[in-house]
Amino acid sequence: MNILVSGSLAYDRIMDFPGKFSDHILPDKIHMLNVCFMINGLMENFGGTAGNIAYALSLLGEDPTIIATGGRDFEPYRNWLKKNKISTEHIKIINTELTAGAYITTDQSDNQITAFNPGAMKFNSEVNFDFVIPEKTLAIVAPGNLGDMVNFSTLYKKKGIDYIFDPGQSLPAWTQELLTEMIHGSKILICNDYEQQLIQEKTSMSIDDILEKTKTLIVTKGEFGSVIMVKENNKIRSIDIPVAKAEQINDPTGAGDAYRAGLIKGLMVSKNNVVHAAKIGAVCAAYCVEVYGPQNFHFTPESFNKRFGSVFGERAF
Repeated sequence: MNILVSGSLAYDRIMDFPGKFSDHILPDKIHMLNVCFMINGLMENFGGTAGNIAYALSLLGEDPTIIATGGRDFEPYRNWLKKNKISTEHIKIINTELTAGAYITTDQSDNQITAFNPGAMKFNSEVNFDFVIPEKTLAIVAPGNLGDMVNFSTLYKKKGIDYIFDPGQSLPAWTQELLTEMIHGSKILICNDYEQQLIQEKTSMSIDDILEKTKTLIVTKGEFGSVIMVKENNKIRSIDIPVAKAEQINDPTGAGDAYRAGLIKGLMVSKNNVVHAAKIGAVCAAYCVEVYGPQNFHFTPESFNKRFGSVFGERAF
């Protein structure tokens, strides 16, 4: 099976401020804000939805194809992907732009100020899909270039390629019509509980309506696990998937992407058993939250199966 992973590629640059933002911002001067926060240091991580999902899939023994854009500073990221045996063949380089970057400053109260430069992500990937065999392909449309998200979901439906639609942080950008169209025909719509509410508000659809457009709705709920919703005999059936307990929680960044990678792996090895797939997603997400950064966790298929067995009492794959 070929796995197509479209979305963003980005450098996450995380900075720690050894104080509280509130001590340096005067409420009565907020209209003329001019502050400088002296940080302790900067840590750079490889990130972005496509990169994070592909990285976790590679640990799970898969060979994903990333479809995204990078900038003129992409070479270190390319080397990292190659080191992890992830193809970079369909990553388009925009030499006039930097790779997308998130600049995140966190204070001692865990408040964050983030600036995001889309950079190369402003450009479409423009991929030729002649290499794809539809019946042997599973795709995920994750948050990234907006044009790609529309074009790929349309093309996948036209070619008969099963795809997971993951609108995520792109949700505020969509009109009711476009969001509804991308959901329509997807194999799975996946979102967190906040995004679920936003999707319903933007599309004016109930859960029942959504399940007329997609086969399965998966809603992740952080520490409370996830829920799978399907429609059977005109009735909505909900299946709760427990969280896989983390040994320690250091950073939730990328956990949702890790869950999606596990979900994809599970769909491939369990003949589309979405319940089993979601359990694999839960364990993969647990590995991610135990470390800082979305691509700094490690496991082998063997150690993953051992941990999965301790949580769910069976083999993952």
